[in-house]
Amino acid sequence: QEQLVESGGGLVQPGGSLRLSCQASGFIVSTYATSWYRQAPGKSRELLGHITSTGDTKIFADSVKGRFTISRDNGRNTVFLQMNSLKSEDTAVYYCNARKAISEYWGQGTQVTVSS
Repeated sequence: QEQLVESGGGLVQPGGSLRLSCQASGFIVSTYATSWYRQAPGKSRELLGHITSTGDTKIFADSVKGRFTISRDNGRNTVFLQMNSLKSEDTAVYYCNARKAISEYWGQGTQVTVSS
């Protein structure tokens, strides 16, 4: 069964770091474009960035540029979101999405809370 499972969320103080993982099973995630999104309470889902099947990465959200990076470990079939210099406004549920042609998978989300 194809699925994505996010992990690594939690409570962190402002200025701290977290690394989120998005582990794929049932398909080879490196053949997909994988994106990270987040959704804060009362707000719409926001696209943060992606990594393509060729390994190119791009951060789209201006609010996280220079602080968040996306990477992938093909051997672990996992995509990562490294988040540094976290701010209270980064508090949200974070989701990964893998897409190729008509195939698309979403993870269940992982909560990140930035608070002192």
